[in-house]
Amino acid sequence: MRKYLNMLAGISLAGSLLFCCQNPKPEILPEALPPNFIFIMADDLGYGDVGAYGQSLIKTPHIDKLAADGMTFSQFYAGTSVCAPSRSVLMTGLHSGHTQIRGNKQFGYQNGQLPLPDSAITVAEYLKQAGYTTGMIGKWGLGDPNTTGDPSKQGWDHYFGYTDQVLAHNYYPEYLWRNGEKVMLDNEVQYLDTALWHDGLGSYSTGQVQYSHDLFMEETLQFLDENKDNPFFLYLPITIPHDNGEQVDSLRFEVPSQGDYADRDWGRKEKDYAAMITRMDQGIGKIVAFLNQSGLSDKTLIFFTSDNGPMKDIYTTEFFNSNGPLRGSKRDLYEGGMREPFIVTWPGHIQAGSKSDHLGGFWDVLPTLVDLAGATVPANIDGISIKPTLLGLDNQPTHPYLYWEFHEGTGSQAIRQGDWKAVKLHVKQDPSHAIELYNLSSDLGEEKDIAAKHPDKVQALEQLLKEARIPSSEFPLAIDN
Repeated sequence: MRKYLNMLAGISLAGSLLFCCQNPKPEILPEALPPNFIFIMADDLGYGDVGAYGQSLIKTPHIDKLAADGMTFSQFYAGTSVCAPSRSVLMTGLHSGHTQIRGNKQFGYQNGQLPLPDSAITVAEYLKQAGYTTGMIGKWGLGDPNTTGDPSKQGWDHYFGYTDQVLAHNYYPEYLWRNGEKVMLDNEVQYLDTALWHDGLGSYSTGQVQYSHDLFMEETLQFLDENKDNPFFLYLPITIPHDNGEQVDSLRFEVPSQGDYADRDWGRKEKDYAAMITRMDQGIGKIVAFLNQSGLSDKTLIFFTSDNGPMKDIYTTEFFNSNGPLRGSKRDLYEGGMREPFIVTWPGHIQAGSKSDHLGGFWDVLPTLVDLAGATVPANIDGISIKPTLLGLDNQPTHPYLYWEFHEGTGSQAIRQGDWKAVKLHVKQDPSHAIELYNLSSDLGEEKDIAAKHPDKVQALEQLLKEARIPSSEFPLAIDN
């Protein structure tokens, strides 16, 4: 209840725009309000894994078409470099120094991840209050059913998929969740030793019948068909191309068919990895085709991105150069762990083939959607609406800096201010560890640590690293002491 009181106190609802003549619509898009939103997020997809961002070996024609028809961002970042906290940032509009879930942390025994608390107000809740039907299909990872993070308690009218991100490693699961009910599948599943599972390991399938990604695409098309006459927000956090590290035969990248790659002179992992991404692309093509056939294209914004950088794997991501020109990968706060493809298309409103070097991140998604929906953007968040950039306007606000933290291993922090990027390692044990400093305008690959040459900048950014976060009992850093 507390979260809804906070919402009513903090925002004006788009629903009032529809029924109250005293609150006029924004002058720039009166014919398009309220638009629909489809937010597609891949899992562990690298900056260079799609054609629009330089990939030459993996076929992604439908994603590339989204880029050609819309706007591509070259400097847009995930919430952090691993799953749950990046999604928490996306949902709450708070960066990883403020959002409630700041790391991948299990919640008790066989209960998924640490759940979002009731006090969290998600983008789904804001849009639901603004008159949208909200749907989430795919991997949630922010709380199992019967916890405060249950998707139905966090603003979703409809959800289908995995609530536990560890079990989401398995593309042929025993079951998925639909609106609080288990949907049993025909797959035969082996669970790992429960002691290991407690530490965050999951399951693998011995009988592979129903591929979860295909089920997600079927559910997506059904959701779109059922809600085509009303404003909707569909969040589609698909699991491709995350590997299944629990597969006992090390075939890690699970896909029903290698498709066009079966005859390539590649290893099996490379073929499977490419086939997964192309299968995802084909599903996106079906979504776009449905919008075109239903007359919804010019009424719907489609977003495409990934939750963090690619996992470091010599057999796949290095083979395909998944992080492009960037240093690092998943679990790093270097650019390769966080800078993501970010594509937005809205025919008739976003200029086709446009490009933006605007500095933004996942915490900007919530205010952008709320703003485009016609509601007042909440003031108590870190995000900034990028609506002006999307519409080609010249009044885009900018961030004074972008901030990230990472809580696995010895922990790390990073901050970007203009072209300056500071990275601080081992922050869970050593508050005085030296800062690395890079100038991304001349060193995109973060190869030259120039901290010794710029002590004043190091000092200023170190102070921001302290000021940018609030302490968390669940996710402490050494500087909190």
